[in-house]
Amino acid sequence: MNDLAKKKTAYVCQDCGYDTAKWLGRCPGCGAWNTMVEEVIMPERKAGLSLGLSTSAQPESIENVTVDDMPRFLTGSGELDRVLGSGIIPGSVVLIVGDPGVGKSSLTLKVCANVAKTGKVLYVTGEESTRQVRMRADRLDAIEKELLVLSETNLDLIEQHVLTARPRLLVIDSIQTIFRPDIQSAPGSVSQVRECAVELLRIAKTHGIAVFLVGHVTKDGTLAGPRVLEHIVDTVLYFEGERNAQFRVLRAVKNRFGSTNEIGLFEMRDVGLVDVPDASKLFLSEMQADSGSIVVPTVEGTRPLLVEVQALVAQTPYMPPRRTSDYVDIKRIQLLLAVLEKRVHLSIGACDVYVKVAGGIKLDEPSIDLGLSVALASSFKNSIVLPQCVIFGEVGLAGEVRAVSQAEVRIREAVKMGFKNIILPKKNLERLSLDLPVKLYGVENVGEALRVALK
Repeated sequence: MNDLAKKKTAYVCQDCGYDTAKWLGRCPGCGAWNTMVEEVIMPERKAGLSLGLSTSAQPESIENVTVDDMPRFLTGSGELDRVLGSGIIPGSVVLIVGDPGVGKSSLTLKVCANVAKTGKVLYVTGEESTRQVRMRADRLDAIEKELLVLSETNLDLIEQHVLTARPRLLVIDSIQTIFRPDIQSAPGSVSQVRECAVELLRIAKTHGIAVFLVGHVTKDGTLAGPRVLEHIVDTVLYFEGERNAQFRVLRAVKNRFGSTNEIGLFEMRDVGLVDVPDASKLFLSEMQADSGSIVVPTVEGTRPLLVEVQALVAQTPYMPPRRTSDYVDIKRIQLLLAVLEKRVHLSIGACDVYVKVAGGIKLDEPSIDLGLSVALASSFKNSIVLPQCVIFGEVGLAGEVRAVSQAEVRIREAVKMGFKNIILPKKNLERLSLDLPVKLYGVENVGEALRVALK
């Protein structure tokens, strides 16, 4: 009874981890409603947490620190290796987050089978039985002798199996189902997720085991659980794509061992997720020459992609007119509509506007501005764009077309795919020193671009 009386409780927000002594309907930290849950406060540990690094380390000059290339091993998926930065580093902790059904478990199980060809792998599931994992492995053709499967949620027991098996790669599916028995709160709570993640980090750093954590998302698409989880791990990967969509995009939002600008493209098939190395060809395979359809070159990290953007502008008797967009920021479209109305004198403001990106790739860089403007004007005038044409450039509020980065990379990708005409900012054209079988049109403003593209 005395032990129970000494336990203190607090109300903790399940979205951001904010804690308070009293229950509140609205979290002061993140503003979410009905997310405060009562949890037992654990007593502070007297000893500090050791991550397996030397406890007797002394400060030394940064000039004396030796830097060696960290050894990496491949996952068997070229797209995942690209996003991770050329493979997995032993001792690193990777968090993979995505909507239900997007393919997180299928991808990690396939990676486990690939890595198991050269070393032992432990796949821990807290959501399925080992029989269910075997059924999925049969479908994915992911059967390997060194792939060990464990259905367990108790972290203490999981650690015992890890120390016994000494795997090269450890996968936890998912982190929200794992719990520590000494913490008096439900699995998936802020305290459990945080403490389990710290313990798995210690295991990874101490024994040099790479760890993959699969995480759930909330209704708005963010990581379920405390935000501190993203700070604990080394790499955070987000899966993008609708559940019924054909393509999936794997994007790194944090990576201590590589770039956060790279993306990986996957196609969902009967055998699971399959790499898409030649994405531009796949995205343009069903393109038809029609008004409002244009090809824009975008660059994700070091990877150029040619993507089809479709715009539909239609007269409407209803006010205000509708503005609908998939995978393009609606504010960007509203800005470009205002520029076309004011600078080019197109009476487009009273029309319904719909914009769609073929393939489901999210476009957020400024270089798509000029292509979007041409697509909108093309649909409004019901005029087909110049054949075999690629358009890129940033559009300012005065209607001017500004230079963008990596113009040569975009042009080479367009030439590779067989395009003959390229409309680009004049400043970019002046800096180019390419001798390619393609006609380049340098433009200074949106009006000039429309005269070239819609002639």
